[in-house]
Amino acid sequence: MTTHAYARYVAIGDSQTEGVGDGDEVHGYRGWADRLAEILAEGNPEFGYANLAVRGRLTARIKAEQLAPALALRPDLVTVMAGMNDLVRPGFDAAQVAGDIEDMFTELTAAGARVATVTFPDLGRISPLARRALPRVLDLNARIRAAADRHGVAVLDTFPHRVTTDPRLWSTDRLHASPLGHARIAAGMADALGIPGHEDWIRPLLPPPPPVSTLRALAAEAAWFAGFMGPWVWRRLRGRSSGDGREAKRPELAPMASSERA
Repeated sequence: MTTHAYARYVAIGDSQTEGVGDGDEVHGYRGWADRLAEILAEGNPEFGYANLAVRGRLTARIKAEQLAPALALRPDLVTVMAGMNDLVRPGFDAAQVAGDIEDMFTELTAAGARVATVTFPDLGRISPLARRALPRVLDLNARIRAAADRHGVAVLDTFPHRVTTDPRLWSTDRLHASPLGHARIAAGMADALGIPGHEDWIRPLLPPPPPVSTLRALAAEAAWFAGFMGPWVWRRLRGRSSGDGREAKRPELAPMASSERA
């Protein structure tokens, strides 16, 4: 049964919103935005959903490439998830990134859309090599919350909740949510938007993960760096992006197919 007034949902952002980590290159990616659209489409087969997100996009490029097309679709709901690709790069400027995010909030809310966004979890709890990023995360999160407050934007605040760094919510690359993680983000977004029945998105996972020996943890770090972090750094050195040559997977508003909502 429909418990909200949204009929036209547009998602903008990067790889998390595209759905990387929840699917594959052969069968496609689902992701939290698709899952949120499935929740919103329940009982409303005419509900329209578009996903303009493209992996690897920096916040400035998301604003430059996705904001105008999103506005052109006349959405009544827009989710904005941006900043992670900026945060992990040298020369990160929290004020600039937050300014671009706020610019999107300004234009989308002025057009009459309800907007929702998200803060970032403590990356160091996901990967020890990311512990030095904590000041950046805290700074950007504070700026996102402040901007959201100024524009009446709903916020899924992931940072305070320890469950958001449970390794089972993250894919093996530690950069993208796992299918379970994407499902939790979708439920959290629904809860942030006031959709009833999704308040338990912050519940801990049971049972707790088994302890890992120091040797195995070090081996896992080495394997992760060789398999995922190393190639990521190599792309950055060459000025390449995982999103080069890619386009939005769902550029037009369309109803959710029954197979997508199954």
